[in-house]
Amino acid sequence: MANRAADIMTRNVTVVREEESIREAAMRLAKDDIGALPICDEQKHIKGILTDRDIVVQVIAHGRDVNTTRARDLEKGEIITVRPDDSVEHVHDLMAQHQIRRIPVVEDGSVVGMISQADVARTLDPARTGSMVSEISKS
Repeated sequence: MANRAADIMTRNVTVVREEESIREAAMRLAKDDIGALPICDEQKHIKGILTDRDIVVQVIAHGRDVNTTRARDLEKGEIITVRPDDSVEHVHDLMAQHQIRRIPVVEDGSVVGMISQADVARTLDPARTGSMVSEISKS
């Protein structure tokens, strides 16, 4: 049974480096069929999260150039992360509290995994899963 973040996380996470363009990030999202990329420095230390929605709302909708806008330009706010040994229940609580659908798993400042809402949903009982989805989806 999956009890820890490490048990349910996706390993070998695709990241975008801070200096890479939004076009490069979008191509990576499309190639890997994913919705979010951790923004990392050269040591894979997390600096932010970039989502497909960020690209649409903050770059394309504002007429910014996807070739010259850098991933670092979209770093903002507090980065919510978990550790590999954190419980799945803790992951659930953080995702619900912060209304986020994906959460990076970080060890010694570096990204080692990623957990999605679906990863958590597969491990918790239906009632807990329902409460998480409801909390995340509140406007």
